[in-house]
Amino acid sequence: MSDIGKKAPPDIPPPPDPERRREPLPESQPKAGAEDPHAPDRIQALLEAPSYRRADRDVAFLERDEARGLRLQLEYLKPELLLCEHSVNNTIVVFGSTRIAEPSAAQRRIDMLERALAETPDDADLQRRLKVARHILDNSHYYSEAREFGRLVAEFGKGPLDCELVVMTGGGPGIMEATNRGAFEHGAKTVGMNIDLPEEQFPNPYISQELCFRFRYFALRKLHFMQRARALVAFPGGFGTMDELFEALTLIQTRTIKPLPVVLVGQAYWERVIDFDFLLEQGAIDLEDRDIFWFAETALEAWQGIEHWYIKCNRPMLSGETEV
Repeated sequence: MSDIGKKAPPDIPPPPDPERRREPLPESQPKAGAEDPHAPDRIQALLEAPSYRRADRDVAFLERDEARGLRLQLEYLKPELLLCEHSVNNTIVVFGSTRIAEPSAAQRRIDMLERALAETPDDADLQRRLKVARHILDNSHYYSEAREFGRLVAEFGKGPLDCELVVMTGGGPGIMEATNRGAFEHGAKTVGMNIDLPEEQFPNPYISQELCFRFRYFALRKLHFMQRARALVAFPGGFGTMDELFEALTLIQTRTIKPLPVVLVGQAYWERVIDFDFLLEQGAIDLEDRDIFWFAETALEAWQGIEHWYIKCNRPMLSGETEV
């Protein structure tokens, strides 16, 4: 028969309260002003002193150059933990210009510039801006394609709670907004990784609240872009898009990471911006390097190409699946 529940021997004291003492410790009360009239002010000054702040709550300390290693660790750890907690295991990473607006917004910009130019027709800067705005309107169909691509990725999942494959972008406007928006409108989770810049940055409104991250270091942001990537899709863009694109191409070229599909949307744009064949002719890259990526014109072509790539190389698109 169990002895549990029997009366305890009288020499066994009751367990102490896990949080509160019956009698406060001496250090729980500050030195009284009656004992030293200057003591309260001195204690308050000590409590407010930078040295007394706990290290993990001392922003000024964490901003010091010597704490850079800690900041790098934290910037890796926070997104990693949250992505794991929400079961985000695989991503399709999409890059593209922040300046490519949806068609209606691009047209409004043209209308505004045309009105301004009508008042000052000889303004060379307005003429230049209007010319650029018309190019942006011409390219605004890429916003629509990126939005459709986000929807296609979302359809691959099993509903709004399925985060096994989600779109991930840099979290900004333009192509990134369009991609997050397409997935959001289909009820899927989306990831955005914004970056601190000297001017304030706003995340686009179509990122899942629990999966919207903010980075100080480009390097850590890039690491998270690639860590779960199952494909990379680059729409027309500028320096930032090219930075991310060439980083991925170099990682694949050197086999630093396992090859994955890389799709460039808009062949005419990319071949005008970068002469890949010239690089090949000059011996700057090899023929197999030219085969790391391919071109697509529509969201459907890009998505079907990614699916075909995995079938062709006999690999599962999702990590954790059994390879055939």
